[in-house]
Amino acid sequence: MAKELTTKDRKKLGRKSFALPGKRKYPIPDKAHARNALARVAQNGTPAEQKKVKAAVKKRFPSIGKKKKS
Repeated sequence: MAKELTTKDRKKLGRKSFALPGKRKYPIPDKAHARNALARVAQNGTPAEQKKVKAAVKKRFPSIGKKKKS
């Protein structure tokens, strides 16, 4: 489970900690938040936002989204 991200903590995050830094949307400071960002953008994001968030998460956390070998 992800550590709760308070408003104070969120304000301290740099641009690289957001999947959409211009809008400061979808914080991805750690893997748990990155997974959550993928889930939230799939529910509420536009197709363009979904593409950008997926790319940002993949760039910052390459292991997320990879299929596990059986």
